[in-house]
Amino acid sequence: MDVHELNMNEVMDGVARGRSDAFMQVVRAYGLPIRSYLASQIYHLDDVDDIAQEVFITAYKRLHTFRRGEDVGAWLRGIARNKLLNYYRSSSRRNNAVDRFRHQVVEIVGEELEDASKGDRAEQIEALMRCIGKLPERMRRVVHSSLEGGKPAELADEMETSVGAIYNLQYRANQVLRQCMTKEQARGNF
Repeated sequence: MDVHELNMNEVMDGVARGRSDAFMQVVRAYGLPIRSYLASQIYHLDDVDDIAQEVFITAYKRLHTFRRGEDVGAWLRGIARNKLLNYYRSSSRRNNAVDRFRHQVVEIVGEELEDASKGDRAEQIEALMRCIGKLPERMRRVVHSSLEGGKPAELADEMETSVGAIYNLQYRANQVLRQCMTKEQARGNF
């Protein structure tokens, strides 16, 4: 058993002993990969945040079903995949041809998408963290809030600005991060 599994077992034991805050370690460790997986299939960031939150709530409630030694990321991606399928089934946008196409893609190649998301390597995440660290403070704050599942309206209140300004900052931050990650990849950093 590697150190990562041991730590995850300690987290699971802590939650079982009533320390619900221990589960935040799982959210912090897997929030970005789960949101990335969901964002690759859903256009609206608010929907991604809502579904990601549902994934972690479901995982917390079903923690007793997690088998020690299994891949926590795979378990969470399985929950995310089910939430994604439910989203498409219940969404009024399902009538839209593009969304119907995406739904069919998830059903047909869902496992392949899941396998591809397993390819998120530590080097890529480290490169992304370096890129986030280079952002101006306000952009960095928006990105961190988004990664932690914060709502744009709440962040707008904290930063004393409008929700539109938050979305604008998020859009610009995403552009800067894409450019930075392209440079990181060209340098062979992942």
